[in-house]
Amino acid sequence: MARVAKREELSQEQLTEFLHDMLLIRRFEEKVEERFRAGELPGFLHVAIGQEAVCVGVCRAMEEDDVFASTHRAHGHTLARGTTPNALMAELYGKVEGCSHGYGGSMHLYDVARGNLGANAVVGGGLPAITGAALAFQFRNEPRVALAFFGDGATNIGTFHESLNLAQLWRVPAVFVCENNHWAESTPGSQHLPIEDLAQRAEAFGMHSITVYGQDVEEVWSAAREALAHARSGAGPVFLLANTYRLTGHYVGDPQVYRDKEEFRETRETQDPLDKLRDRLELSDEEWERLDAEITKVVEDSVEFAKAGTDPKPEDALKNVYA
Repeated sequence: MARVAKREELSQEQLTEFLHDMLLIRRFEEKVEERFRAGELPGFLHVAIGQEAVCVGVCRAMEEDDVFASTHRAHGHTLARGTTPNALMAELYGKVEGCSHGYGGSMHLYDVARGNLGANAVVGGGLPAITGAALAFQFRNEPRVALAFFGDGATNIGTFHESLNLAQLWRVPAVFVCENNHWAESTPGSQHLPIEDLAQRAEAFGMHSITVYGQDVEEVWSAAREALAHARSGAGPVFLLANTYRLTGHYVGDPQVYRDKEEFRETRETQDPLDKLRDRLELSDEEWERLDAEITKVVEDSVEFAKAGTDPKPEDALKNVYA
């Protein structure tokens, strides 16, 4: 059985900083959803509304030299790790000032200076790269950890099993964070998983696993610290299972005909991680509105920054092409 994480308490000041990060992710994603619907953003857009506590809890636990790979739902991880809203918004608008210089867009966010080895449009695509990065850290005797984010659907693909098998065999310093939001796009777990406890998949390789409630940022942070310390100590990789909720569609514009409307309404009312942290902090309406206004302005300014950014030259499309 997976071990359930113990809660390590944070100070009011630290929790307020976490709330700031989580609210920034929420307001940023609400804004990009608005701009996408207005026709200003190209490509597809996937937001992580409801999963902010996992983004912030895990990224806040990482050390400066640690690295991570994300998924097609990457805005939250990217912001939580320190990429500025301006650089991220500019990327979504395809501008040179973007964190991937306009090449990537929403599903291909990179910021190597902040340990972001890339979001990935391929389900589970970051897992092999993270196993390789962890192996490199091991060879170099560097006290660094490589971390991969992925969803429950990714645990069905071959590279998940290959990556975890090799990571455990070589005992590399890696942490595999499964953001289990119970939906593989539009397919419920009951229709694609033969087991209920996804930690069993890691335990089949003899890997240490920790299970955490993903709507409690304090609990996630504590579990992530434990997982990272275990991996960094040389004791081998860790599977961190964060049970969370996607309080929106798979993509912007998803009609969500596959979800029970009453159950979805109840989930949104009871499982919002921002509501849980706000209640924990006992913030007054005035304090909440002040924080919200501050963050909303930062997001609005990032849109103006992006719109004023530099469009790439057509010939730039031929750069960085290797095959």
